[in-house]
Amino acid sequence: MRARSNEHEPAPEFDRARLPRHVAIVMDGNGRWARARHLPRTVGHQRGRRAVRATIRAAMRRGVPLLTLFAFSSENWKRPIEEVDALMKLFINALEKELDELDENGVRLSFIGERSRLDEQVRGLMEAAESRTAGNDRLHLQIAVSYGGQWDILQAARRLAERQAETPVDLDDPETLRASFVAGLSTGDQQPPVDLFIRTGGEHRLSNFLLWQMAYAELYFTDVLWPLFDEAEFDRALAWFGNRDRRFGQVAEGGKA
Repeated sequence: MRARSNEHEPAPEFDRARLPRHVAIVMDGNGRWARARHLPRTVGHQRGRRAVRATIRAAMRRGVPLLTLFAFSSENWKRPIEEVDALMKLFINALEKELDELDENGVRLSFIGERSRLDEQVRGLMEAAESRTAGNDRLHLQIAVSYGGQWDILQAARRLAERQAETPVDLDDPETLRASFVAGLSTGDQQPPVDLFIRTGGEHRLSNFLLWQMAYAELYFTDVLWPLFDEAEFDRALAWFGNRDRRFGQVAEGGKA
């Protein structure tokens, strides 16, 4: 786990041979960025779009295959209705404005989360974007909207129980059980697990994000508020990740635990 700030530091070199296959980011700090400038929180969310674009460009240029951004959590529905409405309008606006460029740059766009809580317009835009970009393969950009890690695990368990009634699997075989369970997660069984988790804004929490998928993720925390996150900070996270000794419970060389 790493906690740091990027102020006035040059971005280090990173090892392109040790890139994470899957980077997941909690984009925290929009509200605090706005408050420090005596601006409405919604302005902070709008400013955060620049960081989103910079991060997507960085992931493409560095060759990261899968990037998952936490745009709106299950818990965010508890925020004031005015802020929720503003976030949804910003989400719709971003989809409409950014889709052409994402498609032209070979980005495949997909969404995970509890879609039943979203209105019909949002669901329609999401489905259209997924269909249009389905054949792209330069970067898979996955957006978590109305998503919660505990919800994801529970709905996967429910799906497994429903399938058991029709096509039973051997529940005593750990590998078979695991494969059947993972297939029911919102991320499915074709994605690599999260290798690198990044959280901006100085908080040290997972915030109910991709709990199953992050079982062995490296956790990188930075004090940088999301609107100030840029390609240099993304490179710092990649460089830090490249220096990690990822043993997955095994013994390291030399016999050290």
